[in-house]
Amino acid sequence: MTQSSPSKSSSSKTAAGRFFEDFRIGDTIRHATPRTIRDGDASLYSALYGARFALQSADTFAQSIGYPRSPIDDLLAFHVVFGKTVPDVSLNAVANLGYADCRFLKAVYPGDTLSSTSEVIGLKENSNRQSGVVYVRSRGQNQRGETLIEYVRWVMVRKRDHHAPAPEAVLPKLPDAVAVADLGAACPAIDRAAFDVALSGSPHRFEDYAAGERIDHVDGVTVEEAEHMIATRLYQNTAKVHFNQHSEGQGRFGRRLIYGGHVISLARALSFNGLANAFHIAAINGGRHVAPLFAGDTVFAWSEILETSVLPGRADVGALRVRTVATKNRPCADHPVREGEGYEPNVILDLDYWALAPRRP
Repeated sequence: MTQSSPSKSSSSKTAAGRFFEDFRIGDTIRHATPRTIRDGDASLYSALYGARFALQSADTFAQSIGYPRSPIDDLLAFHVVFGKTVPDVSLNAVANLGYADCRFLKAVYPGDTLSSTSEVIGLKENSNRQSGVVYVRSRGQNQRGETLIEYVRWVMVRKRDHHAPAPEAVLPKLPDAVAVADLGAACPAIDRAAFDVALSGSPHRFEDYAAGERIDHVDGVTVEEAEHMIATRLYQNTAKVHFNQHSEGQGRFGRRLIYGGHVISLARALSFNGLANAFHIAAINGGRHVAPLFAGDTVFAWSEILETSVLPGRADVGALRVRTVATKNRPCADHPVREGEGYEPNVILDLDYWALAPRRP
């Protein structure tokens, strides 16, 4: 008896990604494709966003204050860890909705290999029964098994079958902000006297900022189609909403969406003008992608200092809690947001994070 061969048109070897009904509370997903980060990745990241923070730009500066060499930009490491989760979590996403409880726990250096795992911690079907929101806690680890980054995100995912029964809704309880005691783990003790403010680009240290202060970062950057696609490929993010015009052209917006992390990195790069010495992101307390961004739009940003805090047991750096708001096609001299009444139409990102800045000698 001859065994038949599988059809050449069989799709059993390909993956369509998880739909909402495929997720279960407590599922732990080990994501594919570990990634070794190299100097070339750092250079490409710099070329895509134009970030000018001295610590991540010059080994000599980094070594002068106590680092072994320039670390990888915090957000580059975040995006790489995030990108690994996309095929298993958000390949069929309608939108990535937000972040919380994100902690940067160890510095990442060229030569480190990053991998990711995620645990499903929340599920809630939308009232239209066509999609649902999935909450995951993801962790990025290095080649030694040390956790580098840990964060929660929630994403709206399409259902495969609109009539499929929904699981019982479970919404995780998340902190409003990462505790001050949990900040600074990824930052070694630095020599604050050696922190050269002429080379860093600003004379302003931790003590020069106060809660309630608002900073217009002034500059704007127009996003091009090619650069946002290169950036998203750099992170091995495979979400079809960013790449596939054939499918997305028929969708709600009629075109590809720019990855929300691209907006975060642009806003962070723009924040150099006013926050040049906020050299390390220690945590992301929460973030919302308020509206979509498309190629041809110009991104602006402004920031508010929500609070300042001295870190327990550390005299070298202090923590600034920063709210950065990014807009499209609207400068930020008047700090647009319209808090309490909904967002202005041009607001695209509202990000709350802790950044470290050197204290005075």
